[in-house]
Amino acid sequence: MDLHLTAPFTIDTWDAVGDPESAEPGAPATGRVVLAKTYEGEDLTGSATGHALTTQGERGASYVAQERITGALAGRRGSFVLEHGAAMGEGVETTQWARVVAGSGTAALAGLIGTGTVAHELLTLDVVLPD
Repeated sequence: MDLHLTAPFTIDTWDAVGDPESAEPGAPATGRVVLAKTYEGEDLTGSATGHALTTQGERGASYVAQERITGALAGRRGSFVLEHGAAMGEGVETTQWARVVAGSGTAALAGLIGTGTVAHELLTLDVVLPD
């Protein structure tokens, strides 16, 4: 079953810890984040916990994250790991991406695959649900 879903979410926890300052003046700051979210879409409801790595500088920023989403997708209960990221900077095109980590689906979501984006508290994902 192919499905295009949009799932709004709220960020419940965003606990950031900055890495020790670089010895190089003007170097972008890097950090680690522990996160928790709640998804409340028509096709996806549930909660997520995960981690992100961030870089923030005057001329660019980037993040990569993995989160385990547990709940119901198109009425099927289980969990899966979503990996996502974004990069932006001076003179380069902004990129955003998301994908279901292969083999991470559990219970009725075993075998789930999908790709999309995460932006502005909205997950957009094209998924293929197993038969």
